[in-house]
Formats: sequence, C-alpha cells, structure tokens
Amino acid sequence: MDNNKRIVVIGAGLGGLSAAISLATEGFQVDVLEKNDKVGGKLNLLQKNGFSFDLGPSILTMPHVFEALFERAGRKMADYVTLQSVEPHWRNFFADGTTVDLGSDTERMRGQLDKLGPNTAQEFGQFLAYSKKLCEATEQGYFAHGLDSFWELLRYYGPLRSLQAFDVFRSMDQGVRRFIKDPKLVDILNYFIKYVGSSPYDAPALMNLLPYIQFGYGLWYIKGGMYGMAQGLQKLAEELGVNIQVNTEVAEIQHQSGRASGVRVSDDRVFAADIIVSNMEVIPAYKNLLSHQDSEIRRLEKFAPSCSGLVLHLGVDCLYEQLAHHNFFYSEQPREHFNAVFHSHRLSDDPTIYLVAPVKSDLSLAPPGCEIIKILPHIPHIDPNQPLQAEDYEALRERVLLKLERMGLTDLRKHIVCEESWTPLDIQARYYSNQGSIYGVVADRFKNLGFKNAQRSAVLKNLYFVGGSVNPGGGMPMVTLSGQLVRDKILADLAN
Repeated sequence: MDNNKRIVVIGAGLGGLSAAISLATEGFQVDVLEKNDKVGGKLNLLQKNGFSFDLGPSILTMPHVFEALFERAGRKMADYVTLQSVEPHWRNFFADGTTVDLGSDTERMRGQLDKLGPNTAQEFGQFLAYSKKLCEATEQGYFAHGLDSFWELLRYYGPLRSLQAFDVFRSMDQGVRRFIKDPKLVDILNYFIKYVGSSPYDAPALMNLLPYIQFGYGLWYIKGGMYGMAQGLQKLAEELGVNIQVNTEVAEIQHQSGRASGVRVSDDRVFAADIIVSNMEVIPAYKNLLSHQDSEIRRLEKFAPSCSGLVLHLGVDCLYEQLAHHNFFYSEQPREHFNAVFHSHRLSDDPTIYLVAPVKSDLSLAPPGCEIIKILPHIPHIDPNQPLQAEDYEALRERVLLKLERMGLTDLRKHIVCEESWTPLDIQARYYSNQGSIYGVVADRFKNLGFKNAQRSAVLKNLYFVGGSVNPGGGMPMVTLSGQLVRDKILADLAN
C-alpha cells in the first residue's frame, strides 16, 4: 500500500485533528487547513476580564476514544491532557423545588432517586440495563466498523437482531417510558438527547444508549479547561509531522474525472492532494466548495441540521453554592419546548436550560470569589423562511435569566460583570455549520432513522468527511471517533 500519498484535511475541529493524527500515524503526509485563528473548531476558548470561557463542548465522555489516538501513535494521553472526574455528573432542578443529582456513587444515587418514589431506583436500574444493551450492540458494529447506513446495519447484524437490539419501532421517549413512571425522571433521561441536539419525541429509541455511555464510562473535565483537548491533539499532530495552517480558508475543492485533485484557498494558493478529508459539514461543503451539486444536496435533505442554541457566557462577581459543575433547569412543559424548537421553529416560552459552572471543578478559570455561568437553552437552527431577529434572541435571554432567578440564582442579572453571547448566526459564521446547528445532523427516526451522512463522498471517489454531520454523529467522542473511522475507510479503499 502506498502511504506516501498527500492528504489535505479541511478544518481543524476535533474530527479533522483526529483524522490528521490517525492518518499521519499510518505514514501519510497530512496538511490541515483551518480558516479560524486556532484549532479546535467548536471546541473553542475565550479569555476575557480574568475569566476563561470554554465556548464549545463542556462534557467529555468515553475517554478511551481519545486514548486510542495517542496509543496508536505510541504516546500516552496523560502526557498531553489531564482528566478529572466530575461528581455529581448533573444536578437537576425542577420548578417545584425538587433537586436530583446523577452520579457514579450507587448508594448516593439510590438516595437521590428515592426522592422520586419508592420504586424509582429499581426502575432506573432496569432502564440502565436496557441502555447498556443498546450501547454494547452499537459499539460492536456501528462504532467499531463505521457502519454508514441502515442497510449496512442490516447486513452486519441481520434483520431480526437489528430490530431486537436497537428497539427500532420506539422513540427515545417511548423507550424511557417502558421502564420509568416518575415524570421527573422521564424528563431527566429524555434530556440526555442534549448530547446530539435532537428531540426525544422524534429521535429513535437507540439514543437511550446515551445514559449508559455516561454512567458506564464516567463524566470528565479537562484540567485547565476543555480547550486543553484541542491543544493536546495539536501538539500530538505536530509531533507526527502534520502541517497545520490556521487563518487559511479553503475556497474550493478542485476536481476532474470524478476525483479531487486539491484545494484552492482564499488567497488563491493551491494545495495538491491525493485524498481530501473535509471537517466542514457535508451540505455546506457541497454548497460552498463544490459547484453544481444541487441534486446531491437535495438527496441529503433528510440529514437535516440539529438544533442550535443561544449560548450565554457570563462572568459573575459571586458564587452560587447550590450549583454543581453541570446543571439542568427543566421546562414545566417539555413536549411544548421540544415542539417549539423542532417543529414550529420558534423560541420556547419555557425552555429547559443547561447551565455549566466549571469553577466548581477548577478555581483557576475565574478571579477569586467569582463564578462562570455558561447558559445554553436549545433553540431552532436558522430557518430562512422564518428568520429570528436580534430582539427575539434578546427577549429569550431575558426570559432565561428571569427563570434562573426564580429557580434560585438570586439577582443573577445584577451580578454579571462580563458577558459574551452567541446566536445561531454567530455559530454559522464562525464554523460554517449547516444553518447554525451545533450538533451536526438531527437524530430523527422518520427523517433518517438516526443515521448521519456517510463518510465517503458519493460525488468524488477520494473525498471523505468527518465531524458531527457524518456517522457516528455529534459530540466530542463521536467526532473524534469519526477521524479514526475515516482512516480505516481510506486504508481499506487503498488496499482495494
């Protein structure tokens, strides 16, 4: 096999960095071209007024996926990043004053669940066994072999086992309600869908593997901030000889006779390539980098964008002792909230709010006596037929802050001393994500059975994709895994 081929990776998000490392480890020459001023993609960093804000992902799970990158390169991940476990995993706040912690301590967890009823802990145990089966079946084939479609799933597992192993005919919510009676715990387990930016009422029951991923592999923080993973991967890539160029925007994928030949960047330099790996999402790549792809874009419409978010990064001059590192403040009408985001494409009147307070794990991120409050309610992706205005997002910001004050964060607005906010328009402009989505492709059993785009391009034989818009999907471990799976596909294609 000829491993002297030159590979160009478009974008230095985690998927692009993972692909670059995986391919450099096999001896390929790799250039990574990144339009922004630093690597990491949505795993981004802002330092302002003494506060250090992680702009992107806040939770790391499945550390073995990241460790595999380092191990295959003959390194130890611990020499590049330091992980620390987060306990409790989440703190859940409800409008009636109930709080419930999720965590790895079995006895403490039982005590928390007993608040919700005498049988709730037993029901949760049964649900978690179900979640584990879904996870194990998925890891065996879909993750390990990079299965890219429902037909590949059927060929690998067989029709009968596919139906049984993946609870095909239920939604995520229906899967939860098979085991769980308490409505608060239903809401908690349904909201694991946050990892993939979808609705539990539309997503396939397979998404119920997400709780076991968290409970089975733990929930982790990177000491010094989540951006440390991007820095660790950059260091490893450069040690392997990967050429990373930031502030270098790809403007065009050049091609002839059904094969890519290279990329042209915005200053008209051309990078020749035998193989191209795009960390830009699939549909934006076809729209922006390849001309005359209207029929292919229409074919891919079932891979609709996930939700977006109104992302508020607040530095406050006090500490809220009732918060854990990760917190959820639930809507009193969760179905209406999800319908607003995913069906009517409007801003929810009463959103469920994800709130991160990373100072609980790392005092170095803020000045003494201060707190970082990162707030993320899910909102619709950009809908050109129903555009939202700046005043709409500002009204939602006010609703969210008022809700948090009602639910215990006293005088939050008065304590804000530093603020940065992002709307879907900002996210689209910074990362070229499809319609400002955060998590790539929505998981919807009626649109796409929960599958994402294939990693191999159907247009150019030597063009591949990584990141949240392709299988296995969004989230730090999944996009990192996509970089390893694209290596396997490239090696297999070259061998044939």
